[in-house]
Amino acid sequence: MFRFLSKSNNTIRKLSSKSFHPTLYASSSPHHCKSKISTIHPQIASPISSNAFDSSGSSSKPSDSRYPTGSPNGSPFFRALDRNSSFSGPQMAGNRFFSSGYLLNCKNLKNGKGNRRGFLRVGSFVGESRAFSSEPDRESMEYDVVIVGAGPSGLSAAIRLKQMCRAKDVDFSVCVVEKGAEVGAHILSGNVFEPRALDELLPEWKQEEAPINVPVSSDKFWLLTKDRAFSLPSPFDNKGNYIISLSQLVRWLGGKAEELGVEIYPGFAASEILYDANHNVIGIGTNDMGIAKDGSKKDNFQHGVELRGRVTLLAEGCRGSLSEKVLRDYNLREKAQAQHQTYALGIKEVWEIDEAKHKTGTVLHTLGWPLDHRTYGGSFLYHMNDRQVSIGLVVALNYHNPFLNPYEEFQKLKHHPAIKPLLEGGTVLQYGARTLNEGGFQSIPYPVFPGGAIIGCSAGFLNVPKIKGTHTAMKSGMLAAEAAFDVLHEGSSMEKYWDGLRNSWIWEELHKARNYRPAFEYGLVPGLALSALEHYVLKGRSPLTLKHGKPDHEATDVAQLHSPIQYPKPDGIVSFDVPTSLYRSNTNHDHDQPSHLHLRDPQIPERVNLPDFAGPESRYCPARVYEYVPDEKGELRLQINAQNCLHCKACDIKDPKQNIEWTVPEGGGGPGYSVM
Repeated sequence: MFRFLSKSNNTIRKLSSKSFHPTLYASSSPHHCKSKISTIHPQIASPISSNAFDSSGSSSKPSDSRYPTGSPNGSPFFRALDRNSSFSGPQMAGNRFFSSGYLLNCKNLKNGKGNRRGFLRVGSFVGESRAFSSEPDRESMEYDVVIVGAGPSGLSAAIRLKQMCRAKDVDFSVCVVEKGAEVGAHILSGNVFEPRALDELLPEWKQEEAPINVPVSSDKFWLLTKDRAFSLPSPFDNKGNYIISLSQLVRWLGGKAEELGVEIYPGFAASEILYDANHNVIGIGTNDMGIAKDGSKKDNFQHGVELRGRVTLLAEGCRGSLSEKVLRDYNLREKAQAQHQTYALGIKEVWEIDEAKHKTGTVLHTLGWPLDHRTYGGSFLYHMNDRQVSIGLVVALNYHNPFLNPYEEFQKLKHHPAIKPLLEGGTVLQYGARTLNEGGFQSIPYPVFPGGAIIGCSAGFLNVPKIKGTHTAMKSGMLAAEAAFDVLHEGSSMEKYWDGLRNSWIWEELHKARNYRPAFEYGLVPGLALSALEHYVLKGRSPLTLKHGKPDHEATDVAQLHSPIQYPKPDGIVSFDVPTSLYRSNTNHDHDQPSHLHLRDPQIPERVNLPDFAGPESRYCPARVYEYVPDEKGELRLQINAQNCLHCKACDIKDPKQNIEWTVPEGGGGPGYSVM
C-alpha cells in the first residue's frame, strides 16, 4: 500500500497487492530497509531487477500468465517474465499497473519528510504517498477524501475531485481503496455502455484511447419459448451506445485517476467504519491479514490500517457491506421514505466463437424461457471485438420456487435452438456472477451520512428497463465529488450531493423508468403489457408510482408448495458444471483464513432452511459455496466453502431468514476478471 520512486533510474519497482506490507520496509529510521526481500518471502528466489520495467513503470516485456507464483497467502501475485528477468505486478490495460506495494531504494528514506502526526512523506510517481505512523496497535493514514471501491462511481468521484483541485489551484489528497487484487478484478457487467457521464467527465475519451470501440450496430429483443424465439419491438434504444468490457474500462479510469494524483490501493479490503465520539464517520479500517482459520496469527500476520478522511465516499457496488451498515445505522432508507431494495443475480460468460458467426456490435436481449412466467428476468448476448461474445442470464431474486437454481437456468438457456448454434465450436474465456440493484427510483435511500456519502450501485441507481447503471453510477460519483470539494474548500455541507442528485438527469431518468420493474410483480404477460403502456403511451408520466412486492428473502415459498426441478446434466460443450465454471472465474482465496461468510444463528440451516425450504442456499449460490453434506451420523449439515466465493452477495440477499452475513475476506481474494 505504498508507492516509492527510485531516483537512480526513475523506475518504479512494483509489488503485488498480495505480497508486501509497507510497514515491513518503511519507517522514519533508515535501517529498517536493510532486510532482504528473500529473507521475508522465500518464494522470491532472486533480487528484484529494475530491468523488468521501463522508465514509465510499465513492464518492458509482456506478462505471461503461464507462470503463476504464490504469494504468502497462497494466491498468485505476479507473473514471471522469463528466467532472467524479475517479475511484474498485475498488468492492466494500457500497460499500466495498479499495485499496493512499491519497493523503495533504501537511501531515499533519508529524504523522507516527517509531519506533525508522525507520518513519513516520500516523493512518488503521483504526488506524495504517506507512510504509516509507528503506533503499536494499528497504523493510520490521513487523507482529505477516502473512497471505498475502485469501480465506475469511485474512480469517477476521484477524477472529478482532482479535476476541481486543478481548476481551483488547491491540492486535496484522495485515496481509493479496492478489495480486488487489481483494479477491475471484481468488476462484472453486461455491458452496453451509455457514454453520457463519461462525455461530461472526460470529453476527450475517444482521443485518449479509452477501451470503448464497439458501437452498437444491431439491437434485437426476443420473447423465448422452449423451442422458438419471437421478435418484439426493442425498447432499449441503444443508438450511440457501445459494447465494452467494464473491467477494462475501470482499469483505464484508474490510469486517468493516477495521472491526476489519486492514490489507488488494490488488495486492501475495507472491513469497518471508523466513527468519532459524536458518531460521525471519519474513515474506514481494513481487515487484518494473516489470521488462520482457528483465529491464531500466522507468520505473515499484519494488522489492518486505518484510512482516515475528512470525507468518506462508499462506492462498494451492489449490496456493499459497509454501505449496508451505514444505511442501517443512520436509517437512511427511512429518512428518504424509500422502499426496500430489490435485487437480481446476473450470471455471465465470455466466449470466443467462430468468425463466421460473429457480428461485431450486435445486441440481443430476451425475456421468457427458461424462467417461468412468475419469475422476472431475461438474458443478454453481445458481440464484442475479436470474435468474443458476452452471454448472460439475469434472474430477479424475488423468485418464489426454492428449487430454482439460477446457475442451472443459465446452462439451460444456452441450449435454446436460437442460441446454441452460435456457441457450438466456441470456447469459454471467463465466467462470473454478481447481484445488481433493481429497486430503481422507489428504493433510492437518503445517500448522505455524517462524514460522507454513498454513491453508485451501493445506493442503487440502475435503470432497469435500460439494463444500464454504469452511466448513472459515474454521474453520482461526480456529483458527490463536487459536493465533497465544496465541503473541503468552502466549508459547505454534503447535503449538496442530495440536492444535486434530485436536480440531475439521474433523477429524471429513474423517475420515468420507475414503474417497469414493479409491473412484473403481476407476472410476465401483465408486466409486458404495463411496461409497454409506460414506454410507448405514458412515456414515464404515469400519475401512479407502483410499489415493490415483498423483500427478496421473504418472497421464497416453502418447499412443499413446489416440486423439485430436474435440471439436465451439462454436456461439456455449451453447458458446464460449477467447478469448471469456477475455474474460469480465476477465483482464489487463502484457504487458511476465517470464513468471511457468517451465520448469525448456526442452527438455522438445519432447523429451518433444510426442512422448510429444502436448503435453497445450495441452489441460489452460483459458486457452490453452500452444500449440505452428511456428518458421521448421516445427518445433513451445512458446509460453507468460502474459498469458492465470487463476491456476488446473493446469499446475503436471498437467505430466507437473513441468517447469512457477507463480510470482506482478506484483501486480494475473490474473482480475477479480465474481460468481463
